[in-house]
Amino acid sequence: MDIIANYGTLLILIAAAFGFFMAWGIGANDVANAMGTSVGTRSLTIKQAIIIAMVFEFAGAYLAGGEVTATIKDGIIDSAAYAGHPDLLVFGMIASLLASGTWLLVASYFGWPVSTTHTIIGAIIGFALVSLGSSAVHWSKVGGIVGSWVVTPALSGLLAYFIFISVQRLIFNADKPLAAAKRYVPAYIFMTVMVICLVTLQKGLKHVGLDMSNTESLVLSTGLSLASALLCGFYIKRKQYDSEDDKSMQYTNVEKVFGILMIVTACAMAFAHGSNDVANAIGPLSAVVSIVQSSGEIAAKSSIAWWILPLGGVGIVIGLASMGHKVMATVGTGITHLTPSRGFAAQLATAATVVIASGTGLPISTTQTLVGAVMGVGLARGIAALNLNVLRNIVISWVVTLPAGAILAIVFFYIIQWCFN
Repeated sequence: MDIIANYGTLLILIAAAFGFFMAWGIGANDVANAMGTSVGTRSLTIKQAIIIAMVFEFAGAYLAGGEVTATIKDGIIDSAAYAGHPDLLVFGMIASLLASGTWLLVASYFGWPVSTTHTIIGAIIGFALVSLGSSAVHWSKVGGIVGSWVVTPALSGLLAYFIFISVQRLIFNADKPLAAAKRYVPAYIFMTVMVICLVTLQKGLKHVGLDMSNTESLVLSTGLSLASALLCGFYIKRKQYDSEDDKSMQYTNVEKVFGILMIVTACAMAFAHGSNDVANAIGPLSAVVSIVQSSGEIAAKSSIAWWILPLGGVGIVIGLASMGHKVMATVGTGITHLTPSRGFAAQLATAATVVIASGTGLPISTTQTLVGAVMGVGLARGIAALNLNVLRNIVISWVVTLPAGAILAIVFFYIIQWCFN
């Protein structure tokens, strides 16, 4: 108690700095994964992808990031077990942020696409085990989250598979593919905007004072989706297409249409990612602020301080702009060859899976969800379309990340404890 009373402001400042560092790591690594398909299909340049991600990542983090933060902050460990030792919980959360940020810095430097969700959960479990033992961990919650790491890539892969199959049948197999693209692409835009709007309005905006009923959310989401579909449909039909382009490849102009759609889904993907993964940085920070401001009392539920969500959003944006190009430039081409139509299917499936998970409070791995979706698109063309060596290396990096986060958190926990005792 004395440590929190005497060093409360210092602890909040340290936690805020390390929370910002962790958010920077998310931007450098995970956001690059999220935008990689857009860059890989050449629908966007790296510079354009960074600008889009900066706007929509921040919007997703600030507007829809509150729901998942509660799970990271309160769900993984038993906060009540630290009632007599709030300083241990504060040290542990700070250590977890520093450990996660450090591992993401290493992974981003080498261009490894790792999971920030794996990293922070491994770190929190690591410090809990050495501070109070295995009884402090909510293993049932952890089991559900770990289960989601298997279920979500499978779900996003399945969604991407069927989305791409529908694109093939409705557009590429049509007698006039370009005319079919002009007809059906607005419907895909409608679906994309609908998924994002529904979950954001129903789950994400309560902390900014907008609590809508299901009917109101449905009406507004439908209106926004229709407006987006009509605007994009009008633009696609008015856009000039050169028939000469189709002589070298039959579907060049169709892919140009999907290139426009990729920009819409890139925005959706960035928003979805910001809404889910900002919790990895601000969840532990929120716990530290809550404990210090209540003089060591550990509340079952606490409100998120007004400055924490923007801090996470800004950190993600700076991480992406400064180091995101390393992972982004490779992730879109390594697993399978992507065209705009294939990239769209992967992005829509990933965005839908991530936003639904965010709305239900389940912190999933965006990296794994995206890889599952890209695999699903690849499998639609046959197993030979997948680069199995790249997939093997990605899976190995996932396996290493959990223990790496735990070990680093244990080391930093002991160092921080020594510094304050």
